[in-house]
Amino acid sequence: MLGILGKKIGMTRIIQDDGCVIPLTVVECTPNVITQVKTPEKDGYPAIVLGFDAFKKPFKTQAFRHIREFKIEIKEGEELPKKGEEVKVDVFTIGDRVNVTGTSKGKGFQGVVKRHHFSGGRATHGSHFHREPGSIGMRAKPGCVNKGHRMAGHMGDEKVTVGRVQIAYVDLEKNLIGVKGPVPGANGSLVIIRQSRSLAK
Repeated sequence: MLGILGKKIGMTRIIQDDGCVIPLTVVECTPNVITQVKTPEKDGYPAIVLGFDAFKKPFKTQAFRHIREFKIEIKEGEELPKKGEEVKVDVFTIGDRVNVTGTSKGKGFQGVVKRHHFSGGRATHGSHFHREPGSIGMRAKPGCVNKGHRMAGHMGDEKVTVGRVQIAYVDLEKNLIGVKGPVPGANGSLVIIRQSRSLAK
């Protein structure tokens, strides 16, 4: 499975020749370095480990801020990639369908109205019930609150994957990939782009 690591730059748009406007998210994918190659004989499955955003400080070996593993499929007669090789944006072409994974923006501690879209109570006629969650307990049996009950709590800052989005722009010189539509995460955050299992465009 093809994949690459990148940094979210922001959103923009492109205008086609027919006047159609396509909103897209720009991801900067500087060349990823293969730091490890896993083989079926040694590890039980074929995979490569990519390193992204290398540290500038001198280390004995090259170190990266982000490292992720990608499983690959090796056909008969094909050779495994070698350690030290680079993976660039040309692994994808315009029109490919990919799955994009990122960490959503954190929104802090939120109540049930914002977090779970509760309607709340009336705002007039002396009502004292506005944005509260309401009753959460049960009777004497079982006399507890079930796990998973929708309540106030931490919102956002979660791993989110957007599936089967289309690549609308590729710039090999500037190491940029344009993904159609929004991508989870704040500008400057890590984004993982994987080829969708379905190769249909």
